Amino acid sequence: MLHSIEWYVCPSSWYVHLVLSIAGIAVDIETIRKHFPALTACSSSARHTIYFDNAAGTQVPRQCIERMTDYLLTSNANTGGVFPTARRSDALLGESRAAVADLLGAASPREVTFGANMTTLTQAFARAFGRSCQPGDEIVTTRLEHEANVSPWLGLAERGVRVRFADIRTEDATIDLDSLANQLSERTRLVAVGYASNAFGTVNPVARIAEMAHSAGALCFVDAVHFVPHGPVDVGTLGCDVLVCSAYKFFGPHVGILWGRADVLEQVQAFHLRTVKAEIPDKFESGTQNHEGIAGTLGSIEYLASLAPVGTTRREQLHKALADIADYERTLSVTLLSLFERLPYITVHGITDRTQITRRVPTFAVTVTGHAPRDVATHLAGAGINVWSGNYYALEPMVRLGLEARGGAVRISLVHYNTLDEIAVLGDALEQLAS
Repeated sequence: MLHSIEWYVCPSSWYVHLVLSIAGIAVDIETIRKHFPALTACSSSARHTIYFDNAAGTQVPRQCIERMTDYLLTSNANTGGVFPTARRSDALLGESRAAVADLLGAASPREVTFGANMTTLTQAFARAFGRSCQPGDEIVTTRLEHEANVSPWLGLAERGVRVRFADIRTEDATIDLDSLANQLSERTRLVAVGYASNAFGTVNPVARIAEMAHSAGALCFVDAVHFVPHGPVDVGTLGCDVLVCSAYKFFGPHVGILWGRADVLEQVQAFHLRTVKAEIPDKFESGTQNHEGIAGTLGSIEYLASLAPVGTTRREQLHKALADIADYERTLSVTLLSLFERLPYITVHGITDRTQITRRVPTFAVTVTGHAPRDVATHLAGAGINVWSGNYYALEPMVRLGLEARGGAVRISLVHYNTLDEIAVLGDALEQLAS
């Protein structure tokens, strides 16, 4: 919950200093920002960089950097050896799997697979899952997806598998559940859905969609890449069968993660080397993993857990910290919506109803009247504000909303280390663009 708001007079149009309450303990946002060297470097420079490009990758805390550095200095070896560095590498991978299991609410670290990135893992899983598919079988996904949750399933067409798309509501970029229900049939084998839209910030009703998939006799595959940094995840509560995410979206390095229910993963015939055990998690991990990246992933999870010192287990700490982060980020979302409302030349594509603020994360796709998205991004970059333009691999929704032919949209994406002060700077820069 938001602990307090303190108002200050400053040269900008308005400035708000926030104190975030995590586990009942007030934490100054500036204290949180000091965990991130990149943000500290910004503060010490003559010109601050504002990172509103977080949907493409977040900055990393010191715990992540220190874990990576320590691994390379003291434990750099392959796994499975009888000597100390190899044994330390084995221990690190085990510790990191356990941390990810806590982050996602998994039943066992065995259910956690590491890989190069979410796209690679999804392609590997889709290809393996396709081995059990028959001509005429169907995969259902939606028009709201990142391309990494579309193309891997389209690739099963060579096996005669058909991909069906549930439509979205163009007025607020949300999934049309009636359309989804109409796509399901006795031939549906799997429903692939994103937890949150990387373009529009929409949080999808994954638990409900998992129920719909299971009622049709299908599995539910969840792309949680964009949601994980914004709130707690519990795969048991969601009821999904497989979930993928990427550490570099939750303050870690470039490492992909695939979680799956043990009974589901054990049944999927993965492609793997003959020298690799046909057991989880080994059978889905192709080649030697990025050990230093996995070490950094552990560090990023340790950072998140440290934000909630109250809790008997790391799982409880992570759940509490991320729940409070979600509360704070809703303040950011409401503030951004207020800013956009007072700028008549800004159009927000996605949920704008403040009573529905819990159905979105602070990721906004906007267009500016009279300006191409890339030109807006270039202008903001000149003001020290990092944002993205284009489709950000969210091709299906950009086409469906008629934005792709117009250069996509400007994506402004915040996380918990961003501030209302930074939003004020964004407002000034947008006003300068209009003038």
